[in-house]
Amino acid sequence: MSPLDIRALHTVAEFEAVSRLYAGIWGTDPSTAPVSAEVMRALAHAGNYVAGAYEDGRLTGASVAFFGEPAGTTLHSHITGAEQGRGVGLALKLHQRQWAMERGLKRITWTYDPLIRRNAHFNLTKLGARPEEYLESFYGAMDDAINGGDESDRVLAAWDLSTPLPAAGAGGVPLPADAAHAVRDHDGHPELTDTGAEFVLVDLPDDIEALRRTDASAARAWRIAVRRTLGGLLADGARVVGFHDRRSYVVQRLQTTPAHLPTGSEQ
Repeated sequence: MSPLDIRALHTVAEFEAVSRLYAGIWGTDPSTAPVSAEVMRALAHAGNYVAGAYEDGRLTGASVAFFGEPAGTTLHSHITGAEQGRGVGLALKLHQRQWAMERGLKRITWTYDPLIRRNAHFNLTKLGARPEEYLESFYGAMDDAINGGDESDRVLAAWDLSTPLPAAGAGGVPLPADAAHAVRDHDGHPELTDTGAEFVLVDLPDDIEALRRTDASAARAWRIAVRRTLGGLLADGARVVGFHDRRSYVVQRLQTTPAHLPTGSEQ
């Protein structure tokens, strides 16, 4: 891969190129891209983060972020899109991290779909971010090629900039000896179990985006299962301590957290 040139963007032409890139990634018409050139122009002019990644002069990724609460400490990354399998997404996040640290910020937050395994692995294992809050139907109805046909549940991930980055090639977190599944993949469907274990495993489906197209009822069952378990645990004060085997959230329940996870299997 050619060396990446990652830089802050400033011109309308650059923002229009990012908008077209996003439309291609999310499968929308350019007129309904996830972020318009006008919004990026305003954010950049106000001092926020809008950056593009270029290979041989070709735009292959971009990221848009703005300052958030608490004021003076946080950057909220609204959207990052890049061509898959080329390391562009990681390079953009590291550039964003450096940009934030140069401005004295302490953390970066963003939202992602908790059902997408590659995103969970990237955010938790490669970057070392941790989910803090489950946000049900956060964006309302979405009709792009990635999210269409499902509810827009998200988790808010927080990246502590004072913590060293995970070592290159680091794997997922090892399982505690007493870890027990609250959600387990069973022949492509979520199987829910009531467990009072301190460390709880929440499996994810192999490919939720494909499942939305091929088996909408199974995709819906996964959405509800993870919403009830992961969402319920986070609401009760539990914390996600890692992601195991590119498959499972590892959640540590507070000792005083009541065990009230749902039982049964949804298919």
